[in-house]
Amino acid sequence: MDRRQFGKSLLTGTAAAVASCQQASKPPAGQVPPLKESLDQAQNRKILRTAALKSPVIIESIELLRKEGEFFIRARSTDGAEGIAIPNSRPRHFYPILNELVIPYFIGKDARNLEEDLFGVYRSSSNYKLQGQAFWCPVSWVEFALLDLMGRISGQPLHQLIGDPIRNEVDFYIASSRRDTTAEEEVEHLQSLIEETGAKAVKYRVGGRMSRNEDSLPGRTEALIPLSRKVLGDQIAIHADSNSSYDAENGIRIGRMLEEIDAVYFEEPCPFDHLEETKAVTDTLEIPVSGGEQESSESRFRWMIENRGVDIVQPDLQYYGGLIRSHRVAEMAEVTGMPTTVHISGGFGFIYMLHFAAVTKSIGLFQEYKRNIERYAPWFADGLSIGNGKLGVPLGPGVGITNVAEVLKDAAPFPG
Repeated sequence: MDRRQFGKSLLTGTAAAVASCQQASKPPAGQVPPLKESLDQAQNRKILRTAALKSPVIIESIELLRKEGEFFIRARSTDGAEGIAIPNSRPRHFYPILNELVIPYFIGKDARNLEEDLFGVYRSSSNYKLQGQAFWCPVSWVEFALLDLMGRISGQPLHQLIGDPIRNEVDFYIASSRRDTTAEEEVEHLQSLIEETGAKAVKYRVGGRMSRNEDSLPGRTEALIPLSRKVLGDQIAIHADSNSSYDAENGIRIGRMLEEIDAVYFEEPCPFDHLEETKAVTDTLEIPVSGGEQESSESRFRWMIENRGVDIVQPDLQYYGGLIRSHRVAEMAEVTGMPTTVHISGGFGFIYMLHFAAVTKSIGLFQEYKRNIERYAPWFADGLSIGNGKLGVPLGPGVGITNVAEVLKDAAPFPG
Protein backbone atom coordinates (compact mmCIF):
# COMPACT_ATOMS: atom_id res chain seq x y z
CA MET A 1 0.00 0.00 0.00
CA ASP A 2 1.57 3.36 -1.04
CA ARG A 3 1.32 6.69 0.76
CA ARG A 4 -1.78 7.97 -1.02
CA GLN A 5 -3.69 4.71 -0.50
CA PHE A 6 -2.72 4.65 3.16
CA GLY A 7 -3.82 8.28 3.60
CA LYS A 8 -7.19 7.73 1.98
CA SER A 9 -7.78 4.50 3.92
CA LEU A 10 -6.85 6.25 7.15
CA LEU A 11 -9.35 8.99 6.40
CA THR A 12 -12.16 6.74 5.27
CA GLY A 13 -11.84 3.78 7.62
CA THR A 14 -14.08 5.12 10.36
CA ALA A 15 -16.63 6.42 7.87
CA ALA A 16 -16.81 2.99 6.21
CA ALA A 17 -17.33 1.35 9.57
CA VAL A 18 -20.20 3.72 10.37
CA ALA A 19 -21.80 3.11 6.96
CA SER A 20 -21.40 -0.64 7.37
CA CYS A 21 -23.18 -0.50 10.72
CA GLN A 22 -26.06 1.43 9.21
CA GLN A 23 -26.43 -0.94 6.25
CA ALA A 24 -26.26 -4.03 8.46
CA SER A 25 -29.32 -3.13 10.50
CA LYS A 26 -31.85 -0.73 9.07
CA PRO A 27 -33.55 1.06 11.99
CA PRO A 28 -37.28 0.59 12.58
CA ALA A 29 -39.60 3.26 11.20
CA GLY A 30 -39.38 6.42 13.26
CA GLN A 31 -35.99 5.57 14.81
CA VAL A 32 -33.18 8.08 14.24
CA PRO A 33 -30.38 6.58 12.11
CA PRO A 34 -27.11 6.24 14.09
CA LEU A 35 -25.08 8.62 11.88
CA LYS A 36 -27.70 11.36 11.96
CA GLU A 37 -28.09 10.99 15.71
CA SER A 38 -24.33 11.18 16.25
CA LEU A 39 -24.02 14.25 14.02
CA ASP A 40 -26.94 15.91 15.82
CA GLN A 41 -25.19 15.35 19.13
CA ALA A 42 -21.88 16.68 17.84
CA GLN A 43 -23.51 19.71 16.24
CA ASN A 44 -25.30 20.62 19.47
CA ARG A 45 -22.50 19.83 21.90
CA LYS A 46 -21.41 22.73 24.11
CA ILE A 47 -17.83 23.73 23.35
CA LEU A 48 -16.93 26.64 25.65
CA ARG A 49 -15.63 25.70 29.12
CA THR A 50 -16.05 28.36 31.77
CA ALA A 51 -16.04 26.38 35.04
CA ALA A 52 -12.86 28.17 36.18
CA LEU A 53 -14.62 31.55 35.90
CA LYS A 54 -16.68 31.75 39.08
CA SER A 55 -17.85 35.37 38.69
CA PRO A 56 -19.48 37.18 35.76
CA VAL A 57 -17.11 38.70 33.21
CA ILE A 58 -19.09 41.73 32.06
CA ILE A 59 -17.86 43.24 28.80
CA GLU A 60 -17.32 46.99 29.15
CA SER A 61 -15.69 47.83 25.82
CA ILE A 62 -14.35 46.35 22.58
CA GLU A 63 -12.21 48.50 20.30
CA LEU A 64 -10.62 48.18 16.89
CA LEU A 65 -7.08 49.59 16.92
CA ARG A 66 -4.31 49.95 14.38
CA LYS A 67 -0.54 50.21 14.77
CA GLU A 68 2.07 50.29 12.02
CA GLY A 69 -0.37 48.80 9.52
CA GLU A 70 -1.46 45.92 11.79
CA PHE A 71 -4.93 45.66 13.33
CA PHE A 72 -5.81 44.74 16.91
CA ILE A 73 -8.97 44.17 18.91
CA ARG A 74 -8.92 45.09 22.60
CA ALA A 75 -11.68 43.89 24.91
CA ARG A 76 -12.07 45.12 28.49
CA SER A 77 -14.27 43.86 31.31
CA THR A 78 -15.85 46.07 33.97
CA ASP A 79 -13.33 44.81 36.52
CA GLY A 80 -10.38 46.06 34.43
CA ALA A 81 -9.19 42.85 32.74
CA GLU A 82 -8.08 43.03 29.10
CA GLY A 83 -8.02 40.66 26.16
CA ILE A 84 -6.43 41.06 22.74
CA ALA A 85 -6.96 39.69 19.26
CA ILE A 86 -4.86 40.14 16.13
CA PRO A 87 -7.09 39.93 13.01
CA ASN A 88 -6.18 39.35 9.41
CA SER A 89 -6.14 42.37 7.08
CA ARG A 90 -9.93 42.43 6.56
CA PRO A 91 -10.81 45.14 9.13
CA ARG A 92 -9.89 47.76 6.55
CA HIS A 93 -12.92 46.59 4.58
CA PHE A 94 -15.23 45.19 7.28
CA TYR A 95 -14.84 47.73 10.11
CA PRO A 96 -18.34 49.25 9.68
CA ILE A 97 -19.92 45.84 10.28
CA LEU A 98 -17.62 45.22 13.25
CA ASN A 99 -18.19 48.62 14.85
CA GLU A 100 -21.88 49.07 14.08
CA LEU A 101 -23.38 45.55 14.10
CA VAL A 102 -21.10 43.20 16.03
CA ILE A 103 -19.40 45.06 18.88
CA PRO A 104 -22.56 46.79 20.21
CA TYR A 105 -24.27 43.42 20.68
CA PHE A 106 -21.59 42.20 23.10
CA ILE A 107 -21.33 45.28 25.32
CA GLY A 108 -22.79 44.56 28.76
CA LYS A 109 -22.93 40.80 28.13
CA ASP A 110 -21.27 38.20 30.36
CA ALA A 111 -18.34 36.81 28.35
CA ARG A 112 -18.98 33.40 29.90
CA ASN A 113 -22.06 33.17 27.65
CA LEU A 114 -19.96 33.72 24.53
CA GLU A 115 -21.00 30.47 22.87
CA GLU A 116 -24.71 31.32 23.05
CA ASP A 117 -23.98 34.90 22.00
CA LEU A 118 -22.36 33.73 18.76
CA PHE A 119 -25.85 32.72 17.68
CA GLY A 120 -27.36 35.77 19.35
CA VAL A 121 -25.26 38.21 17.32
CA TYR A 122 -26.08 36.24 14.17
CA ARG A 123 -29.80 36.89 14.79
CA SER A 124 -29.40 40.43 16.09
CA SER A 125 -30.27 43.26 13.70
CA SER A 126 -30.94 40.66 10.97
CA ASN A 127 -27.20 40.01 10.77
CA TYR A 128 -27.93 36.58 9.30
CA LYS A 129 -28.61 38.40 6.05
CA LEU A 130 -24.88 39.23 5.96
CA GLN A 131 -23.84 35.54 6.10
CA GLY A 132 -20.27 35.26 4.83
CA GLN A 133 -16.79 36.59 5.56
CA ALA A 134 -17.99 40.17 5.93
CA PHE A 135 -19.96 39.15 9.02
CA TRP A 136 -18.13 36.15 10.47
CA CYS A 137 -14.65 37.68 10.33
CA PRO A 138 -15.68 40.48 12.73
CA VAL A 139 -17.37 37.92 14.99
CA SER A 140 -14.19 35.82 15.07
CA TRP A 141 -12.10 38.84 16.10
CA VAL A 142 -14.40 39.60 19.00
CA GLU A 143 -14.42 35.92 19.98
CA PHE A 144 -10.60 35.74 19.96
CA ALA A 145 -10.37 38.82 22.18
CA LEU A 146 -12.97 37.53 24.64
CA LEU A 147 -11.35 34.10 24.84
CA ASP A 148 -8.04 35.81 25.53
CA LEU A 149 -9.73 37.93 28.20
CA MET A 150 -11.22 34.87 29.93
CA GLY A 151 -7.99 32.93 29.61
CA ARG A 152 -6.08 35.70 31.35
CA ILE A 153 -8.64 35.99 34.13
CA SER A 154 -8.66 32.22 34.74
CA GLY A 155 -4.93 31.70 34.16
CA GLN A 156 -5.56 29.18 31.38
CA PRO A 157 -4.21 28.96 27.84
CA LEU A 158 -6.89 29.95 25.35
CA HIS A 159 -7.21 26.40 24.02
CA GLN A 160 -8.25 25.02 27.42
CA LEU A 161 -11.44 27.06 27.15
CA ILE A 162 -12.55 24.85 24.26
CA GLY A 163 -11.09 21.42 25.06
CA ASP A 164 -8.67 19.17 26.91
CA PRO A 165 -5.07 19.49 25.68
CA ILE A 166 -4.01 16.60 23.44
CA ARG A 167 -0.68 17.84 22.04
CA ASN A 168 1.78 20.66 22.68
CA GLU A 169 3.36 20.73 19.22
CA VAL A 170 2.18 20.14 15.67
CA ASP A 171 3.79 19.12 12.40
CA PHE A 172 3.50 21.90 9.83
CA TYR A 173 3.70 22.46 6.12
CA ILE A 174 5.13 25.62 4.63
CA ALA A 175 2.87 27.20 2.02
CA SER A 176 3.89 29.04 -1.11
CA SER A 177 1.32 31.56 -2.27
CA ARG A 178 2.84 32.16 -5.70
CA ARG A 179 1.45 31.51 -9.16
CA ASP A 180 3.72 33.89 -11.06
CA THR A 181 6.58 31.39 -11.14
CA THR A 182 7.55 28.85 -13.73
CA ALA A 183 7.67 25.25 -12.53
CA GLU A 184 11.45 25.49 -12.12
CA GLU A 185 11.25 28.79 -10.23
CA GLU A 186 8.53 27.46 -7.93
CA VAL A 187 10.49 24.34 -6.97
CA GLU A 188 13.52 26.51 -6.25
CA HIS A 189 11.30 28.72 -4.08
CA LEU A 190 9.97 25.68 -2.23
CA GLN A 191 13.52 24.50 -1.57
CA SER A 192 14.33 27.88 0.00
CA LEU A 193 11.24 27.67 2.24
CA ILE A 194 12.22 24.19 3.41
CA GLU A 195 15.77 25.31 4.13
CA GLU A 196 14.55 28.38 6.02
CA THR A 197 11.94 26.68 8.21
CA GLY A 198 12.93 23.02 8.48
CA ALA A 199 9.51 22.01 7.17
CA LYS A 200 8.96 18.41 6.14
CA ALA A 201 5.94 19.27 4.02
CA VAL A 202 5.08 21.94 1.45
CA LYS A 203 2.02 23.25 -0.34
CA TYR A 204 2.06 24.87 -3.75
CA ARG A 205 -0.63 26.26 -5.98
CA VAL A 206 -1.85 24.67 -9.17
CA GLY A 207 -4.22 26.03 -11.78
CA GLY A 208 -5.03 29.69 -12.18
CA ARG A 209 -7.26 30.47 -9.14
CA MET A 210 -11.01 30.52 -9.94
CA SER A 211 -9.85 30.29 -13.54
CA ARG A 212 -12.32 27.96 -15.30
CA ASN A 213 -9.61 25.40 -16.06
CA GLU A 214 -7.00 27.91 -17.23
CA ASP A 215 -3.48 27.64 -15.78
CA SER A 216 -1.65 30.67 -14.40
CA LEU A 217 1.07 30.10 -17.02
CA PRO A 218 0.75 27.73 -19.98
CA GLY A 219 1.73 24.21 -18.91
CA ARG A 220 2.91 25.28 -15.45
CA THR A 221 0.85 22.80 -13.42
CA GLU A 222 1.60 19.78 -15.62
CA ALA A 223 5.33 20.57 -15.33
CA LEU A 224 5.33 21.51 -11.64
CA ILE A 225 3.73 18.36 -10.23
CA PRO A 226 6.29 15.78 -11.44
CA LEU A 227 9.21 18.21 -11.08
CA SER A 228 8.38 18.91 -7.43
CA ARG A 229 8.69 15.24 -6.52
CA LYS A 230 11.81 14.74 -8.60
CA VAL A 231 13.65 17.65 -7.01
CA LEU A 232 12.28 17.64 -3.45
CA GLY A 233 12.55 13.88 -3.06
CA ASP A 234 10.38 11.31 -1.33
CA GLN A 235 10.94 12.62 2.21
CA ILE A 236 8.96 15.84 1.63
CA ALA A 237 5.16 15.60 1.83
CA ILE A 238 3.47 17.55 -0.96
CA HIS A 239 0.11 19.32 -0.85
CA ALA A 240 -1.47 21.11 -3.82
CA ASP A 241 -4.15 23.80 -3.79
CA SER A 242 -6.08 24.77 -6.91
CA ASN A 243 -8.13 27.54 -5.28
CA SER A 244 -11.29 26.56 -7.20
CA SER A 245 -9.56 26.35 -10.59
CA TYR A 246 -11.20 23.31 -12.16
CA ASP A 247 -14.44 21.65 -13.10
CA ALA A 248 -14.83 18.05 -11.94
CA GLU A 249 -13.31 16.53 -15.09
CA ASN A 250 -10.14 18.59 -14.90
CA GLY A 251 -10.00 18.35 -11.12
CA ILE A 252 -9.87 14.57 -11.50
CA ARG A 253 -7.20 14.88 -14.21
CA ILE A 254 -4.94 17.02 -12.01
CA GLY A 255 -5.72 14.84 -9.03
CA ARG A 256 -4.49 11.78 -10.93
CA MET A 257 -1.20 13.57 -11.56
CA LEU A 258 -0.89 14.29 -7.84
CA GLU A 259 -1.59 10.64 -7.10
CA GLU A 260 1.32 9.70 -9.34
CA ILE A 261 3.71 11.60 -7.06
CA ASP A 262 2.06 10.35 -3.83
CA ALA A 263 0.89 13.83 -2.78
CA VAL A 264 -0.70 14.13 0.67
CA TYR A 265 -3.89 15.95 -0.36
CA PHE A 266 -5.54 18.03 -3.06
CA GLU A 267 -7.21 21.20 -1.80
CA GLU A 268 -10.29 22.87 -3.28
CA PRO A 269 -10.15 21.34 -6.77
CA CYS A 270 -13.50 22.83 -7.88
CA PRO A 271 -15.20 26.17 -7.19
CA PHE A 272 -15.65 26.23 -3.43
CA ASP A 273 -19.45 26.47 -3.54
CA HIS A 274 -19.84 23.69 -6.13
CA LEU A 275 -20.30 21.01 -3.49
CA GLU A 276 -21.56 18.29 -5.83
CA GLU A 277 -18.68 18.79 -8.28
CA THR A 278 -16.19 18.61 -5.44
CA LYS A 279 -17.85 15.44 -4.18
CA ALA A 280 -17.50 13.90 -7.65
CA VAL A 281 -13.75 14.51 -7.48
CA THR A 282 -13.61 13.15 -3.92
CA ASP A 283 -15.50 10.02 -4.90
CA THR A 284 -13.21 9.34 -7.85
CA LEU A 285 -9.71 10.03 -6.53
CA GLU A 286 -7.59 8.01 -4.13
CA ILE A 287 -5.74 11.12 -2.93
CA PRO A 288 -7.62 12.84 -0.07
CA VAL A 289 -9.53 15.95 -1.19
CA SER A 290 -9.90 18.90 1.19
CA GLY A 291 -12.09 21.98 1.21
CA GLY A 292 -14.11 24.46 3.21
CA GLU A 293 -11.89 27.50 3.74
CA GLN A 294 -14.48 29.83 2.18
CA GLU A 295 -17.42 28.24 3.99
CA SER A 296 -19.54 30.23 6.45
CA SER A 297 -22.51 27.86 6.91
CA GLU A 298 -22.58 25.18 9.60
CA SER A 299 -25.30 23.37 7.66
CA ARG A 300 -23.18 23.16 4.51
CA PHE A 301 -20.23 21.86 6.54
CA ARG A 302 -22.54 19.21 7.91
CA TRP A 303 -23.57 18.32 4.34
CA MET A 304 -19.90 17.95 3.34
CA ILE A 305 -19.30 15.69 6.34
CA GLU A 306 -22.47 13.62 6.12
CA ASN A 307 -22.22 13.14 2.34
CA ARG A 308 -18.44 12.80 2.19
CA GLY A 309 -18.16 15.82 -0.07
CA VAL A 310 -14.48 16.07 0.93
CA ASP A 311 -12.07 13.89 2.89
CA ILE A 312 -10.69 16.72 5.04
CA VAL A 313 -12.70 19.73 6.24
CA GLN A 314 -10.90 23.09 6.38
CA PRO A 315 -12.77 25.90 8.11
CA ASP A 316 -10.83 29.14 8.25
CA LEU A 317 -10.76 30.26 11.88
CA GLN A 318 -11.55 33.85 10.89
CA TYR A 319 -13.70 33.46 7.78
CA TYR A 320 -15.87 30.91 9.59
CA GLY A 321 -16.36 32.90 12.79
CA GLY A 322 -13.82 31.68 15.31
CA LEU A 323 -12.49 28.78 17.33
CA ILE A 324 -15.77 27.69 18.90
CA ARG A 325 -17.67 27.29 15.63
CA SER A 326 -14.67 25.65 13.98
CA HIS A 327 -14.28 23.20 16.84
CA ARG A 328 -17.93 22.24 16.41
CA VAL A 329 -17.16 21.38 12.77
CA ALA A 330 -14.32 19.21 14.05
CA GLU A 331 -16.70 17.47 16.46
CA MET A 332 -19.01 16.62 13.56
CA ALA A 333 -16.13 15.52 11.35
CA GLU A 334 -14.81 13.26 14.10
CA VAL A 335 -18.06 11.26 13.94
CA THR A 336 -17.16 10.07 10.44
CA GLY A 337 -13.40 9.85 10.95
CA MET A 338 -12.60 13.01 8.97
CA PRO A 339 -9.71 15.25 10.05
CA THR A 340 -10.18 19.00 10.46
CA THR A 341 -7.13 20.84 9.18
CA VAL A 342 -7.97 24.50 9.58
CA HIS A 343 -7.10 27.14 7.02
CA ILE A 344 -5.42 30.25 8.37
CA SER A 345 -5.63 33.84 7.20
CA GLY A 346 -3.54 36.69 8.50
CA GLY A 347 0.01 36.75 9.80
CA PHE A 348 -0.97 35.90 13.39
CA GLY A 349 -3.40 33.24 12.24
CA PHE A 350 -0.99 30.37 12.84
CA ILE A 351 -1.13 31.11 16.60
CA TYR A 352 -4.88 30.53 16.62
CA MET A 353 -4.28 27.40 14.53
CA LEU A 354 -1.92 26.10 17.24
CA HIS A 355 -4.53 26.64 19.95
CA PHE A 356 -7.11 24.84 17.81
CA ALA A 357 -4.77 21.95 17.06
CA ALA A 358 -3.85 21.58 20.75
CA VAL A 359 -7.34 20.30 21.62
CA THR A 360 -8.70 18.79 18.39
CA LYS A 361 -8.52 15.00 18.19
CA SER A 362 -7.94 14.55 14.47
CA ILE A 363 -6.09 17.39 12.76
CA GLY A 364 -4.60 15.55 9.81
CA LEU A 365 -0.93 15.08 9.03
CA PHE A 366 0.32 18.69 8.76
CA GLN A 367 -0.92 22.17 9.70
CA GLU A 368 -0.42 25.40 7.78
CA TYR A 369 2.36 27.86 8.59
CA LYS A 370 3.31 31.00 6.68
CA ARG A 371 6.85 31.85 7.73
CA ASN A 372 6.42 34.74 10.16
CA ILE A 373 7.38 33.39 13.56
CA GLU A 374 10.11 36.00 14.06
CA ARG A 375 7.53 38.79 13.93
CA TYR A 376 5.59 37.49 16.92
CA ALA A 377 8.04 35.47 19.01
CA PRO A 378 9.12 38.45 21.19
CA TRP A 379 5.51 38.85 22.37
CA PHE A 380 5.63 35.47 24.13
CA ALA A 381 7.44 34.76 27.41
CA ASP A 382 9.32 31.76 26.08
CA GLY A 383 9.29 32.87 22.47
CA LEU A 384 7.68 30.54 19.94
CA SER A 385 9.33 27.22 19.23
CA ILE A 386 9.98 25.88 15.74
CA GLY A 387 12.19 22.95 14.86
CA ASN A 388 12.32 19.56 13.20
CA GLY A 389 9.23 20.44 11.19
CA LYS A 390 7.16 21.18 14.29
CA LEU A 391 5.63 24.27 15.93
CA GLY A 392 5.10 24.53 19.69
CA VAL A 393 1.71 25.48 21.15
CA PRO A 394 1.77 28.68 23.32
CA LEU A 395 1.06 27.73 26.93
CA GLY A 396 0.75 31.11 28.68
CA PRO A 397 -2.61 32.54 29.83
CA GLY A 398 -5.00 33.46 27.04
CA VAL A 399 -3.46 33.51 23.59
CA GLY A 400 -0.06 33.57 25.29
CA ILE A 401 1.04 37.17 24.73
CA THR A 402 2.96 38.28 27.83
CA ASN A 403 2.52 42.07 27.84
CA VAL A 404 -0.63 43.31 26.12
CA ALA A 405 0.04 46.92 27.06
CA GLU A 406 3.43 46.84 25.36
CA VAL A 407 2.04 45.23 22.20
CA LEU A 408 -0.70 47.88 22.02
CA LYS A 409 1.58 50.83 22.87
CA ASP A 410 0.90 53.68 20.41
CA ALA A 411 -2.00 51.80 18.80
CA ALA A 412 -4.79 54.20 17.74
CA PRO A 413 -8.52 53.69 17.19
CA PHE A 414 -9.50 52.72 13.65
CA PRO A 415 -10.91 54.51 11.82
CA GLY A 416 -9.29 57.48 13.51
